[in-house]
Amino acid sequence: MQKRTFIKAALATTILTALSAPAFAAGAWDGPTTGPTAAEGKSIVVVAGDLKNGGILGVTEGVEEAAAKIGWEVRVLDGAGSIQGRTGAIGQALALQPDGIIINGFDAVEQQAALEGVVSANIPMVAWHSGPVIGCDAPGGIFANVSTDAMTVSEVAAKWAIEDGGEDIGVVIFTDSTYQIAIDKADRLKETVEAAGGKVLEYVDTPIADTSTRMGPLTTSLLQKYGDSWTHALAINDLYFDFMGPSLAAAGFSPDKGPQAGSAGDGSEAAFQRIRSNGYQAITVAEPLNLQGWQLVDELNRAVQGEACSGYITSPALVTQEGLAKLGDSNQFDPDIPYRDAYSKIWNQ
Repeated sequence: MQKRTFIKAALATTILTALSAPAFAAGAWDGPTTGPTAAEGKSIVVVAGDLKNGGILGVTEGVEEAAAKIGWEVRVLDGAGSIQGRTGAIGQALALQPDGIIINGFDAVEQQAALEGVVSANIPMVAWHSGPVIGCDAPGGIFANVSTDAMTVSEVAAKWAIEDGGEDIGVVIFTDSTYQIAIDKADRLKETVEAAGGKVLEYVDTPIADTSTRMGPLTTSLLQKYGDSWTHALAINDLYFDFMGPSLAAAGFSPDKGPQAGSAGDGSEAAFQRIRSNGYQAITVAEPLNLQGWQLVDELNRAVQGEACSGYITSPALVTQEGLAKLGDSNQFDPDIPYRDAYSKIWNQ
């Protein structure tokens, strides 16, 4: 099976035209240029859904970097991949009485009762990937939900599979119904594949938090069930492919044969390394995680001062092996645009 190897930009307009420019090329800043200067002496808490998730970790690191620039104190609490853990982390965040809270990488609907306590305490909240509504005035009292366009991400991944394998592809889609956004992304993957004439063999609902124990047996079972008709695996997060490779290797498949894996996720460092080393993942659709961390701090700075949110939506990128080879040793999509300077100028820092 021939693998396509390129990196192209994926903007939130039409996919076919959007995939025409280099994703990592230098470019102009397309985000906000005005806003409030830095509020002084603020303390914030990041409530992370699961710091084992590369996307959540990358955003957290971006928040910490931006907070150091703006002069704020940051406390990070890890929900450790469970509903109970996230509920407990929100409770801890409330007890710290911070000036602002960042909800990082979990569905606000899941934690509605706990987040109502944050709203009642009049603590401003911003979020990363907290639900299907992107941008300003997201549900649940969230000032801004920072994300790329999740439907664009799914369409890019699905179109890669169609281009890679043609109309005869057989796709297995992995999702997690714990999260509404994961359901929506998987549905768009399915719709896009089928609209192009491809076949979805199975739609697998398995928790992201359990991938380390579930993906090995699941992969073996799916190989036995579908054999060579399973040509592509698409998932709503890179974490699913952290644990697929050993089962494919045990079944005698080299990375260039058998199911080709692509993620409509956020571009974890582990995924970049697998793609770079030909390690049972062909592509990921990456988000500019560090930039989004800076955006979260900027949106929170607006919220604590009663200003309007920026409405900025970042663009994802399709990442493949050939493109990564041009980046040297970097395993993170950090677009070559001057976002640090732009935000620092807004904050007067």
